[in-house]
Amino acid sequence: MSSVVVVDAGGANLGSVCYALERLGVQPRVVTDAAGLEGAGRVILPGVGAAPEGMRRLHAQGLVEPLRALQGPLLGICLGMQLLYERSEEGEVECLGLLQGVVHRLPAAPGIRVPHMGWNALRTMRPSALLDGVADGASAYFVHSYAAPVTADTVAASDHGSLFTAVVQHGRLCGAQFHPERSAATGARILRNFLEMDF
Repeated sequence: MSSVVVVDAGGANLGSVCYALERLGVQPRVVTDAAGLEGAGRVILPGVGAAPEGMRRLHAQGLVEPLRALQGPLLGICLGMQLLYERSEEGEVECLGLLQGVVHRLPAAPGIRVPHMGWNALRTMRPSALLDGVADGASAYFVHSYAAPVTADTVAASDHGSLFTAVVQHGRLCGAQFHPERSAATGARILRNFLEMDF
């Protein structure tokens, strides 16, 4: 398996993502700057917290343009997935612009709490090797207040007041809004699929 790089963009889930990869037999390399991306076979961008702070840190680390220019497979996790889009309504911040769409706040409604925290079902929207071995309706663990819209790139959606993108793929660009490292067998399978896919 080619080298796997995990970007340290200040997310509290960095350690648990690395541990989840180690359980799959992968020793990831944690990087904090552009030089660390050189020679990476797969890049994972985890993140938790707010989009403005996430982008500020990527800019400070000199990672924005290298991530935009990356030629290999990239997987964004939670906030890391949101940062792949053009913009986030959270702080009205410009993101990496690798995927089309604007990340928006989840709508509050009677019986619908925001942030969305807990297990929710994945509704398959189109075929993708990212979901190989993952049944329609499988559950994943979410913690977020903002979400990406459902577009042609959406592989799986979830419903929390309205449908939002839970898994995305556009060519070599992939993302999971939930935490695969906290989503038991479903999350482990999606991580393994990303590591083994032909792009």
